[in-house]
Amino acid sequence: MSDWTPSERELERRAVRRRQATRSTVVATGVTVLVFGLLALGVVSSPGWQRVHETFFDGFHARESFDAILDGFWINVKLFMICEPLILVLALAIALARNARAAWLTPVRLLAALYTDVIRGVPTILLIVLFAFGMPALQLEGVPNSALFWCGVALVVSYSAYVAEVFRAGIDSIHPSQVQSAIALGLSRPQALRHVVVPQAVRRVVPPLLNDFVSLQKDTALVSSAGIFDALFAARDYGNFNFNYTPLVVVAAFFVVMTVPLARFCDWLQRRWMERERAGAL
Repeated sequence: MSDWTPSERELERRAVRRRQATRSTVVATGVTVLVFGLLALGVVSSPGWQRVHETFFDGFHARESFDAILDGFWINVKLFMICEPLILVLALAIALARNARAAWLTPVRLLAALYTDVIRGVPTILLIVLFAFGMPALQLEGVPNSALFWCGVALVVSYSAYVAEVFRAGIDSIHPSQVQSAIALGLSRPQALRHVVVPQAVRRVVPPLLNDFVSLQKDTALVSSAGIFDALFAARDYGNFNFNYTPLVVVAAFFVVMTVPLARFCDWLQRRWMERERAGAL
């Protein structure tokens, strides 16, 4: 094992790069602090700031409403954790149905296309209201009548249509030669989809899938429109009773704390995937 030491020229280059990186960091930090400082100064010096501070940023009301909001927020978290895997399974099945080529599966393919077109055209909040109030009114035997259950079903129905299109785009991005090669090796078309196409497609669409689930985390708050006592409903209930909207800011903080880490993970994963793609192209 040789003892390699960088040359003086290389040491000079490293020193220059360190100085440039330090200078860029200092400039970026200074500009950021200046811009946000001016924005904050403009807000707090506005004529109505005192009134806004009392209505939306009151510490007393934030502390008083915190426990009720926290209890309701667990409903949002549980909805997200339950709906997410169901959406993945249903969306993948719809995407595979839309990519089916067998003649006898034509009705299934048309039904999958109709499902995605119609469901994506209906606002999620409208689906939640229709499911939460309409389905229990049918009085179906053996089916729960809980509004929370049907709100979860509405979220699964709505997001599965969007996620199905993400899966379908990933499947279509796989070159047809992959399927042809698999068939040449003795695999059937379904086996080629299962073992060759779908694994590659899923890896490619992970970043957009995670972005969809960031949206799902936030949209669980829509269940408050059906009277579910989640975090948003608890905040609105407190605000309407006390004529103060600070609890809404508290709810926003809860969702930010939950969604920002996942959003940053999405960015990191996308950068990693792009680096792998560039490395593979070399």
